Amino acid sequence: MLLLFPAAVLVVVVLAAIAVDSAIVFLGQREVANAVSAAANDAASAGLGNRAFYEGGRIDLDAGTVHRLATEQVLAVLDGGRFSDLHVEVHVAPARASGCPPHVRVRAHASVSSLFAAALPGDGGEVRVAATATGTPRRATEETAC
Repeated sequence: MLLLFPAAVLVVVVLAAIAVDSAIVFLGQREVANAVSAAANDAASAGLGNRAFYEGGRIDLDAGTVHRLATEQVLAVLDGGRFSDLHVEVHVAPARASGCPPHVRVRAHASVSSLFAAALPGDGGEVRVAATATGTPRRATEETAC
């Protein structure tokens, strides 16, 4: 029994380390997903072009404003100490059909540092996480199947 107990403790410690690293990576992925989702929704509403709306009642997005707002928001929300090699891609797509509004797609990918995997040889302890979200501006009374 005295010989098996240290082996059992070692197995439990290794399993705990795997659980902690998995939780860190999962949390990082959820943080990236929440950041891009919020950025896509906020950029879709804040990037509306007033001129097209007031002249013709069209919903149009200013691509420069949308790109700047979405990128700034993702970078502000995600902690630079936890995430490295962070890249944000913003794409403004035109309306798919007549009467449909344009939409914003925000994609971000970064590396998350794990805690225990960095101690293993051959592994840098970095895991890539990515998320994509789409935001669409709509009028309050608008219900379309676009």
